[in-house]
Amino acid sequence: MDTSHSDLEAIRQLLADLTRRVYRIERKLGLEDGPASHEPVKASESVVPAASAPLPPPSVAPAPTASRLPIVESKHAPRPPYPLVPDAVAHIEPDLESRIGSHWLNRIGIAALLIGVSYFLKYAFENNWISPAGRVSIGLLAGVAVVVWSERFRSRGYRTFSYSLKAVGIGTLYLSLWAAFQVYSLIPSEVAFVAMLGVTSATGVMAVTQNAEVLSAFALSGGFVTPLLLSTGQNRELALFSYVALLDLAVLALVVLKPWRRLLFLSYAGTLLLYVGWYSSFYSRSQISLTTAFATLFFAIFAVAPVLARSAGESGTSSSVLPLVAFVNAGAYFFEIYAMFSDVDKTETAWFALALAAIYILLSRQGRSGRASETARSLHFLHLALAIGFITIAIPISLDGHWITIGWFVEAGVLLWVAERIHSDSLNAFAVGALVLGVFRLLLIDNFYSNTLIFNARMATYAVAIAVLGIVAWYGQVRTDEMGQNAAAAALIALNLLALIALGHEIADYYAWQMAELHPTLGRWTAASWAEVRRVEIARDFTYSALGMGYGAGLMIVGLWRRSAFVRWQALVLIAATIVKVFTYDVSELDRAYRILSFIVLGVLLLGISFVYQRNWLQLSAKKSSARA
Repeated sequence: MDTSHSDLEAIRQLLADLTRRVYRIERKLGLEDGPASHEPVKASESVVPAASAPLPPPSVAPAPTASRLPIVESKHAPRPPYPLVPDAVAHIEPDLESRIGSHWLNRIGIAALLIGVSYFLKYAFENNWISPAGRVSIGLLAGVAVVVWSERFRSRGYRTFSYSLKAVGIGTLYLSLWAAFQVYSLIPSEVAFVAMLGVTSATGVMAVTQNAEVLSAFALSGGFVTPLLLSTGQNRELALFSYVALLDLAVLALVVLKPWRRLLFLSYAGTLLLYVGWYSSFYSRSQISLTTAFATLFFAIFAVAPVLARSAGESGTSSSVLPLVAFVNAGAYFFEIYAMFSDVDKTETAWFALALAAIYILLSRQGRSGRASETARSLHFLHLALAIGFITIAIPISLDGHWITIGWFVEAGVLLWVAERIHSDSLNAFAVGALVLGVFRLLLIDNFYSNTLIFNARMATYAVAIAVLGIVAWYGQVRTDEMGQNAAAAALIALNLLALIALGHEIADYYAWQMAELHPTLGRWTAASWAEVRRVEIARDFTYSALGMGYGAGLMIVGLWRRSAFVRWQALVLIAATIVKVFTYDVSELDRAYRILSFIVLGVLLLGISFVYQRNWLQLSAKKSSARA
């Protein structure tokens, strides 16, 4: 698209916007039908669109275009010094040529200019043409001059170019002050700090008065760079973090007043980098109290900031910065506390996690209403997820062994109860997550060593898991939606599998103890010993078959009693698996007595189940007939 055509389209859009605004003013003043609207436009008057009838409102008809508006120009009316505000053109999608000419060449030109000037100054410094004080003075004067010069371009509408020049000038001021302190030792650190603080404050004032977010980013960057430029390698924790806290509070006030959400991310990144840099160089155990206090202060600022910032309105895509800052802030603070207290007392770290969970539960209450904005709802669910996450983390920190698994199961049960009370699907999802964690740890991580059957830690842990799964099944069955029914079905299957696994472990332990008693004292096995071991193995395998048949019969009874086809199908699947085992494994491996007993018990069980279905006690045939009808 040609540049002149782009300018013309921009002028038309500006005239259309002006027409709409004039029409709104006339409507409010009741002048649409007044005589003034029908008077002819005089040549000495300003540029005004003429119309013989009131224009239709913008909500009813499309905005009038510039081609329909007769414009009368005056010979004596002052012409604008510039035909078009450049930033208005910048908002129109530029083509590649315009982007290269207006943006890329601008940045390359500034870089080339800075490189050339720096080479000249370097050459002058090497030949002692300018004294150190003169060098610093030149840098300061040049920085101020560039900033002042940039205002000339801003007043003419070249805001982007003006901000680029301001970046050059502000950077020159910081570097000149750094050289005056670090390189030439012309001024003490206190004077350099006050001067840099003045540059930061002046840039911040310009950002507010000019409503320029980019200038506030310059000011914030300079503020966080100041401690690095003035660093002397000494540990000044109190001064450093007090200064950083003031910067963060200033940013918090700014994002409440202005929709500049991205400043929060920049401020948090600067705070975290300075904290990590100081911690890796100077932290010691003796500083734990002061360091914890500052870490907590930074956490509190950035925990509250997203809530306050989103209440001031949303700012396009920058609203996504708020959940990101909230999430990173929570994780970084916990790891900071864990790094300091893990070697001191793990219990205190667990209490920190629980305290964070309580804080985020309170924060999650913000934005629960249906009229809340999208950002508020995102923060609500994020805060809720963080609360559940910290509770889940606190359990393994404060507990050991299978108590961690029990803790996650108890957490899942509590979350299910709360979710049912407040009707929250998100809490149900978190409960399922805690339950999955517990089951995973129970099956793959926990190791149990017990000396008694049934009444031991393993069975207690499995019992808690089965109870929570039973709660899931019950709550899912109460719900009438498809998701609830699916959850109930999955919970019932998992419940029965865990019960079978738990009973299988008890059987394995019982026969393992018997085999241990048969182990020869002198370490030599005899034929009699091998025979006894074989006898125990045959009895164990038969017991597994008996468990499958017995548990399957129990499921069938429950399915018949509760008239649940789903439970009966589980019984049939388990009995089918037992049939396969009996006809493939037991027939060849078991002793004759156990083989006979297996087939007899299995046959009786199958005949009994067959009799129930043939008698049609559940009236399945009638249900199928009515369904076909």
